[in-house]
Order: sequence, then structure tokens, then C-alpha cells
Amino acid sequence: APPYTLYDAAAPALLSGETHDIDLVVEEKDMTVAKGFVQHVWTFNGTVPGPVIRVKLGDTVRIHLKNPASNKLAHSVDFHASQVAWNDEMTSINPGEEKLYEWKAEYAGVWMYHCGTSPALHHIANGMYGMVIVEPQGGLPAVDHEFALVQSEWYLGPQGEPASLTKAAAAAPAPDYVVFNGVANQYKDTPIKVETGKRVRVFVLNAGPSVDSSFHVVGTIFNTVIKEGVALTADNAGHYGSQAVDLAPAQGAIIEFTTAEDGLYPIVTHAFNFVGRGALGLFQAGDGDPKK
Repeated sequence: APPYTLYDAAAPALLSGETHDIDLVVEEKDMTVAKGFVQHVWTFNGTVPGPVIRVKLGDTVRIHLKNPASNKLAHSVDFHASQVAWNDEMTSINPGEEKLYEWKAEYAGVWMYHCGTSPALHHIANGMYGMVIVEPQGGLPAVDHEFALVQSEWYLGPQGEPASLTKAAAAAPAPDYVVFNGVANQYKDTPIKVETGKRVRVFVLNAGPSVDSSFHVVGTIFNTVIKEGVALTADNAGHYGSQAVDLAPAQGAIIEFTTAEDGLYPIVTHAFNFVGRGALGLFQAGDGDPKK
């Protein structure tokens, strides 16, 4: 087993019904973020990223944010898929407190949620972020595989302590690691398996806090990209495709592709200085061997 907890890359199913009561419990805990490196992270529901929340247009989402008395810090949550005043639902709660954050899913897309407690930079850099998927009118077309990948940065503090705010706040951010779903190289160590020639959909979010992503899957061409409301569809008249999707911090996209043959297809940000710092995973099509 790897020396860290593997984050399941499979996208969750759409939540049934039209009103969703969801508990988000803040947990301050130790986590292995890369082989040999433990940080004291701040999380939603104990994982980095927090849980993927998948709803449909028109749904009502009732978030019960809870900050247990055992925690040391105030926390909050900001849902980019919501339209509420910053000084209403997004206000911070102290240890031992809880609050209700209710919103309606009025726009489709891939959205970020995160802690906004000051300094928000530190709370995001230390693990408090996650993805919301809002499906469009009529839902999404059926595909064979669906995954959710959140890119983010780690600015390491001392072993067993929180991430370094000083490093994260540098004018030119220089992260120690750039990762997919919280842990450096986890999908290189444990490739994400797909069937050759089958349609793959990836929900992608760049949580930052500060570094842009150029999301690319080596050996594939994206024939569907829905990024921040702008859509390239597989049936477009010019038969255009996409090689990499640029995502600034807090931007999201839905990406689809197929694999041409059995083999390995690396998942990277094409900002290649980060590929050697944790931003490398693999899709394995078939048994991974193209020579058979």
C-alpha cells in the first residue's frame, strides 16, 4: 500500500431529489501530502480535496457547516456556485459553532468551494477546498468513465505543521508540490484505469491557490471542453479539438476524450516545471501495454 491515503478519482453519482442537506465538518488533522511529508491540514470532512458535491440545475443545496469544539481555528465556506452576500453565509464560525449555508444551483458547470476565513490564502493552501458539479438542463450525455480531478499546490511547512503561509504569500509562488487530488504523484503510483476506446469524462478544477494549470492528457485530444460556460463540443462543424485546457485558480472545466489504443496516458499540467513536483498521474487503457 502507498504511504498515504489514495483519493478515489471516480466522480460521484448525481445526488437524487431536488433538495440536498449536506454536512461539511471541518477536521484539522495530519495528512501525508507526498512520500515522506506530513502536514497538519485543515479539511472539509477529513479529506483534501473535500467531497465532490454533484447536483443538477435548479436544486437547492443546504450546507450544514460544523466546526467542532476540538478544532483550534475559525473556519468558513464560500461556494462559487452560489449567489449570496459575502457577509452573510460566508462568515466565519468559531470552534464549537455551526451554521446553515443555503443556495440554489442556478448555473451549470464545475465550481470551486473553499474556506474564506482570513487569510483565505492560508486556508486554501492548507487543504480547505473542493469541487461542485452542477449538471445542465437535461443532464450530461452518458459516457463510459467519469473522474474528478482537482489541481492544487502545497507550500510545505515543517513536518507535522500547517502549510507555510510565508511561502504561499511570496510574490512569485514557488510551490513544493503541485498535485491532483491532494497527494503528489498518487495516480502515477496507482494509475486510473479506463477501457480502450471508451469515452472518458473528467471534471477538472484548479483550486490554486495561486498557480495556473494547463491541463493535458498526453496521447489524447479533447473533443469536448466546457470551460467556465464556454463550450467546445464533439460534433462541432469544423471538427476542432483541444490539446490543453488553461485554468486559472478557481476555474473549472468538463473534458472528454477517448484513448486510441492500450497503453499509458500521462495526466499533467503542461506548465512542465510542476510535472517533476507531483503534477503527474497516469490513465491506463487496457493492460497498459500497446505492443500486444
